[in-house]
Amino acid sequence: MSSSPSASGPSSLSDVAPLSLCAREPHVPADRLVAEMVPPPRFDAVRFDTYIPDPDQPSQTEAVRVLSGFAAGLGGAHASGAGKKRWFQRKAPAPTGPRGVYLDGGYGVGKTHLLASLWHAAPAAPEQKAFGTFVELTNLVGALGFQQTVRTLSDHRLLCIDEFELDDPGDTVLVSSLLSKLVEQGVALAATSNTLPGKLGEGRFAATDFMREIQGLSAHFRALRIDGEDYRHRGLPKAPAPYTREQVTKAAYATAGASLDDFPHLLAHLAKVHPSRYGALTDQLTAVCLTEVTPVPDQSTALRLVVLADRLYDREVPVLTSGVPFDRLFSEEMLNGGYRKKYFRAISRLTALARDAKGLVPE
Repeated sequence: MSSSPSASGPSSLSDVAPLSLCAREPHVPADRLVAEMVPPPRFDAVRFDTYIPDPDQPSQTEAVRVLSGFAAGLGGAHASGAGKKRWFQRKAPAPTGPRGVYLDGGYGVGKTHLLASLWHAAPAAPEQKAFGTFVELTNLVGALGFQQTVRTLSDHRLLCIDEFELDDPGDTVLVSSLLSKLVEQGVALAATSNTLPGKLGEGRFAATDFMREIQGLSAHFRALRIDGEDYRHRGLPKAPAPYTREQVTKAAYATAGASLDDFPHLLAHLAKVHPSRYGALTDQLTAVCLTEVTPVPDQSTALRLVVLADRLYDREVPVLTSGVPFDRLFSEEMLNGGYRKKYFRAISRLTALARDAKGLVPE
């Protein structure tokens, strides 16, 4: 899928050339989109008792307590699958209290960890629970159609939506309509969200924006505010500086299952692959090696890179680079604009993955 090392390339390289993201054009069938609506590999093993609350942030301990109770409360409602009502079944009594919970907090405070812990703790079989990002949910609607998505998810007891997008009015209305139908079928909901563009405090808390945008659904949600700093950098060393092109290339050839791509070429390739396929794009990779990282040229490219960063982070794929450091990927205009929370999240996640990649380069 990529060429052998050239005569001018690094010496003592493996005979097996690394993979190339630019050579991949994955096709993802609709049934895979449904089957993959589970917490990503990074969150396979997370549970409430593996979440370590910051002792200086009591809201974190309170969130664990409330979510644990919310999960336990799901055991009685929708136990037989309210989405498939039959004429001989008595209508289940309406559950007391909110049937949804919204985790309200800045990036890196562990909202996804808590959301995945809720999914794991909910007393239902995996096929009766769904977990995905807002983008993955809209992709599912695009693949199945609205009515089929309602039918598919109405059998579930819990739907967890990470990173509910508030910056696209059309998609927000679409998903809000979907959730309204699911609530009618007794599906419990849990969500985190991104903040709306141009709002004071963006990158921190978004409960008011979230409740406003989901309109009639707001009565079904209880907001849990989670204070704290980005845990990915709490007490950890600064991310390593980018390496040289030769170091990155050597590491790619020395690491089985690694990919090696020129960053500008990768950005061009991402424009040809639907973001719903970015997860499949990274299938079975052990590391992503990128040379000549430069600032992204425009917002459309930047938003595609954000999605790729999320999928790599979900799958715990280390990222080794040469070129500019990750905090220079996005322009000042982007970092001060309506999507700045996404860009800061991408920087945070890529920094964590760069830290994971340090072991690929010999001391």
